[in-house]
This record gives sequence, C-alpha cells and structure tokens, in this order.
Amino acid sequence: MIRIIGVTKENKLIKLSNIDDIPSANMKWYWIDFDRPSEDEVSKLRTPLQYHPLAIEDCIHKLQRPKLDYYEDHSFFVIQSIAHKHLKKEEINIFLSERFITTFHYSKSEEINKVWTTIESSQKLKQYDTALIFYQILDNIVDNYFPYIYKIEDRLNDIENHSKHETMEKLLDSLYKTRHELLSLWHTISPMTDLVYRMLNSHRLEGIHKRLAYFSDIHDHLLKLSVLVEANRELTADIRDSYISLNSYQMNRVMKILTVFTTIFMPLTFIVGVYGMNFKYMPELSWKYGYIACLFVMFIIGAGMTYWFIKKGWFK
Repeated sequence: MIRIIGVTKENKLIKLSNIDDIPSANMKWYWIDFDRPSEDEVSKLRTPLQYHPLAIEDCIHKLQRPKLDYYEDHSFFVIQSIAHKHLKKEEINIFLSERFITTFHYSKSEEINKVWTTIESSQKLKQYDTALIFYQILDNIVDNYFPYIYKIEDRLNDIENHSKHETMEKLLDSLYKTRHELLSLWHTISPMTDLVYRMLNSHRLEGIHKRLAYFSDIHDHLLKLSVLVEANRELTADIRDSYISLNSYQMNRVMKILTVFTTIFMPLTFIVGVYGMNFKYMPELSWKYGYIACLFVMFIIGAGMTYWFIKKGWFK
C-alpha cells in the first residue's frame, strides 16, 4: 500500500492517491509511505521517484544495520524498531530531503501510523516539515525500546527473588534466555546510538540541525538505554554467580556434615571390625561384661567426638 499526504504552500493538508500527481500538487512538502508494498509498488522507487539504486537495494534486502547514506538530493536512513512480543527487529527505511520524506517498511509500523494520524488531525500544520516528521518517527521508535527493557528488568527481579526455590537448570535457562534478549537489544541500540551521533555531527543535514535539541534528546535516550542494557547484563551475571556460589556453599555444608559423621563412625567401625573377627582366643569375648564394656567405650568415643565437633562449630 502506498499513501501520500502533503502540505501546500497555503498550509493546507492534502492527500494523494497517485505518485504521478505530486509534481502538479504545488506542495511545500510531502510524505510518501510504502506500507508493506507489493513488487509493483516497490518499482516506483525507481520510476518515477528515481531514488539512488544503492538505497533501493538496501530497501529490498532486509535487516540492514542502522546507517546513514548521502546522495545528491536526499539522505537515506536505515532504522530498526522492535516488535515487543518476540523481540523481532523491524526495518524502516527513510528517504529524507527538505521537500519530501519517504518511509518504506515491509511490516506494519505503529510508530509511523501514530505520526501519520497526528498530522492528519493537527491544527498546526505550519510548524511541520520533513525534519519534524523524521524526528517524531525516530522518537517513537526509541521510546518503544524502553518498555521492553523495563519488562526484562522486572523478569530479572522476579528471578532474583525466587532463585533460592528454583532448580539450577531452570534458573540458568531463564538467565541465558534473558541475556540473549539483552544482547539482541544491544545489537540494535548500539548502532542506533552511533547513527544519531553521526546525524548530530553532520553538516549535510540542515533540517536536522535546525532541530538539534530534539535529536540530541533522542541521543540522550539511546545512551540511557545503553546503560540500562549493560546494567541488566551485569545483573544476569551477578544472579548466576550468586546462585552458583550458594549452591556450592550448600554442597560444601552437606559434605562437611557427612565428613563429620564419617569421622565419628571410623573408630566405632574399627572396634566393631576387631571384635567381629571371631578369633578363638579373644579374652574380652569370654568376659561377662565384655559386651557392655564395648558398647560403653563406643558410646564414650562417639559422644566425645560429637561434643568436640559441636564445640568447634562444625554443625553450624
């Protein structure tokens, strides 16, 4: 689907159904949105729009890294948004000049639809230009990163609070899944940060430099997102290390108690072994009080060793 809106020199909003009608519309600026276009609609990027072949190639080949290219009469941007349900990256391609903005995307874009609806209902069309439209689209995309990161933060807090009651396999599986999602976010946010930084320092984007404060705010948001992603990645490592340390401590404690019991029973086992040999000449076996005496000695040894271990704090 291709949709077109624009503002005339009299600051009136108009809608067009055909790209060929643009030259005769006498517009101050116009916006063409290629929303999930067909092959026939994609061909209109070449004729009649005549965009650069390399930019058109980038539009057709999906999942490009966020970037900025300069051409004779326009700039070309590759932007990445995120679908929240599955952390799926969605690519939005934007052709920008002072007179026009063209957006191209193969998936439905809520960010673009939101800006489109705002312009259609706006009573202040005079303030709009292509740079402002580009800013609003980019701002919506960046702002939509935050809910996903906050969702991951909540999940990590929940994992941390219940880590003592989870099995190691289940906990580590959740942590590695979350860490993978954070890494995927990082691979989106980091190049987006570089892209906006390049925009801020470019002298070829006059429209953007007129609204430098707005785009600087987007850059600040991206830096904040980078910090949040890195902090959550460190938190996943801390939770993992804490859980492994706790498991090691509990295992050592169990081994410590087993060692104590083994040590206590070693002399008792020795005594039982000696008197279980059943040699013919063992005086204690014929003694009337031999059995009681043996039990008494075993009790004294066991009780004495138990008391000594308790005093040394081995049962704590």
